[in-house]
Amino acid sequence: MNKLFFLLSFAMGVVVLASNYLVQFPIEYYDLEEILTYGAFSYPIAFLITDLANRSYGKLIARNIVYIGFIIGISFTLLFSTNFADLISIRIAVGSGTAFLVAQLLDVKIFDKLRKKDWFIAPLTSSIIGSTVDTFLFFSISFYATGIPWITLSLGDLAVKILVSIMMLIPFRFLLKTFKPV
Repeated sequence: MNKLFFLLSFAMGVVVLASNYLVQFPIEYYDLEEILTYGAFSYPIAFLITDLANRSYGKLIARNIVYIGFIIGISFTLLFSTNFADLISIRIAVGSGTAFLVAQLLDVKIFDKLRKKDWFIAPLTSSIIGSTVDTFLFFSISFYATGIPWITLSLGDLAVKILVSIMMLIPFRFLLKTFKPV
């Protein structure tokens, strides 16, 4: 378990770092720059990691993976992606950390409550609720009153996160054979 625990924790940190970096870049195709960033595609993987850990090791270990992933991701974000002279960059770091912790811990709690339902209910429900909370916390903390169209960006971001969360059911189902439930 130790090797897998560290692998999941490290993967969580990488997802946080990648998502924090990618959220800075709007998608400039098909007039999507006002409603979508690349971070929407990478972040739902964090819920897959949390849900696999929760299914295999329970909510306490899943919470620890969230905390370690948070420390890794935010540390690297602060070191490599935060321009401390730029208020928006600092707000992105604060918004990301706050939204991540609240949404992931909520995901762990919801997943745990629904774990005995059909295999897809817990990961889908917890990921969609977690993504919704994460999206609106992140965008409001990071971009409120900045002139950036944060509401439309958050709605586009959330739509993609929900779509990716649904697609993450495929690897979740496949990996259930590897990750034995508690």
